[in-house]
Amino acid sequence: MKAARIDSLKGVFARHRGRLLLTVLLLWTTMLAGTALLGLSGGFLTAAALAGAAGLGNGFNFFSPSAGIRGLTMARIVSRYFEKLVGHDVTLRIARDLRVWFFRRALPLAPARLAGVRTGELLARLMSDIGEVDGLLVRAIGPLLALGGISLVAVVSAGIIYPPAAGLLALLAMLIGVGVPWLTVRGAADQERDRALHRAQLRTQSFEGLEGAADLAALQAREHWNQRVLVASKQLKSRDKRRRWRLISGNALHGLCGAGGLVAMLWLALQAFERGSVDAALAAALVFLTVALLELWAGIGLAWQSWLSGRVAAVRLEAIVDQVPGVVETQAPVAVPALPATLQFDQVVFRWPGQARVLLDHVQLQLAPGERIAIRGDSGSGKTTLSSLLLRLWDPEAGSVRYGDADIRGFAQADWHRQIAWLPQNAPVFAGTVADNLRLGDVAASDARLWQVLAEVRLQTWAEQIGGLSAWVGENGATMSAGQARRLALARALLRDAPILLLDEPTEGLDVDTAHALLHDMVAALGNRSLLMITHDELPDGIVHRSYRLRDGKLT
Repeated sequence: MKAARIDSLKGVFARHRGRLLLTVLLLWTTMLAGTALLGLSGGFLTAAALAGAAGLGNGFNFFSPSAGIRGLTMARIVSRYFEKLVGHDVTLRIARDLRVWFFRRALPLAPARLAGVRTGELLARLMSDIGEVDGLLVRAIGPLLALGGISLVAVVSAGIIYPPAAGLLALLAMLIGVGVPWLTVRGAADQERDRALHRAQLRTQSFEGLEGAADLAALQAREHWNQRVLVASKQLKSRDKRRRWRLISGNALHGLCGAGGLVAMLWLALQAFERGSVDAALAAALVFLTVALLELWAGIGLAWQSWLSGRVAAVRLEAIVDQVPGVVETQAPVAVPALPATLQFDQVVFRWPGQARVLLDHVQLQLAPGERIAIRGDSGSGKTTLSSLLLRLWDPEAGSVRYGDADIRGFAQADWHRQIAWLPQNAPVFAGTVADNLRLGDVAASDARLWQVLAEVRLQTWAEQIGGLSAWVGENGATMSAGQARRLALARALLRDAPILLLDEPTEGLDVDTAHALLHDMVAALGNRSLLMITHDELPDGIVHRSYRLRDGKLT
């Protein structure tokens, strides 16, 4: 339970509470120095003018207020500088930790739970929503806390000078600090959720349009997609416009309340001076104190709006990472066998959550050490689901997947994943060099080993032509053909030192001659490793020891 609290969204902020408190204190100090500076300056100028008009300049205390003004000016400059320095430092730290937290919580959900979330939507959560949350300190939390503190100090100070003035300031604080923001943001939560949804929709449409630009051009659908992006943009624009009008209305209401409050304080100060309750300097100080507070309170509506937006964004982030994982990590893991063992699917039954169709119906399969097996079947027959169970992205509804004498559910997932080298059907090529992509399979691999595995998948000549291991392959392998990208991903899987090699459509995108040559080279490179291959293609002789067909949930 304690670990869950630490790994929560609140836990990210709690790790920086020292810097957060220091930032709020510095912001409060800046506000206090600025408010006191305006009040003291107003009182000093009034007293100086009256003293000069009465010809009493020789008895006027010039030095003490002047020293106070200079001291407050310096204090405001210093506190403002360090408030910006510390505030931006902690904001960047929170932004870093938020992204790490999101990735750490979201990655165990991939691909099982995240498969139903569009990539553009995830990008919107990562960019927009985290951006809203990591700015909560400088846009909402800090200003609101500091404004509350400075308002309290101002009311107490006014009470010492003239108690009715303190009552007026308290009324203005409640009216402008609570009443106006409440009217401004009342019912805005639903609007903020709707705005966040449309913002994510626009990012999704834009991202998917760029990602599929070649296909859109080939299908002559680019203009249609541009219209979809334009519609999404206009919908977001209307939400932003509604939000701006809400803020403008709040500012207008704040201005009316502030103007009325300032007139009321001016009348109250004049009445107090006429009665002799306060002298002219203190009466002027009350008026200028009110001016300073009204200037500070002008940002309170935006702070409340930022707080509301941040809360909506936080809920959206937690909706992703708080999903129940497809599998649950065991609390008492057993050791994976040190030597290669037999892999067995024992009467495995599986259906997707919420669906009635049984994809795997009492599947029985054994893969001995060093054995090579192919699984064939029509699209949608459950072949990839079989590999998902082997990778333990999902657990069977009934039956078990065993390695040696142990159910793989008893292994720590990290330990079990080290036993498998996987080539997925849509294996990505990452933006980077040839070596960067290969070393994802083995970070400690030498250059000689990388050249060896490139030769095994018939990419050595290609790599030499483009500049060797340090050659850049582009975003998503933009400089490569589909077949070359497939072979580079296969080389990465072969480089991984694991007793089981799991291949999903390894020859997709290759011509028949190249595919058959690649398969023979792959078998030679396997050594004593086991192979489970999922494929649609006809395989040449000698590639696998046994071949199965998956049909209606059963292996034949």
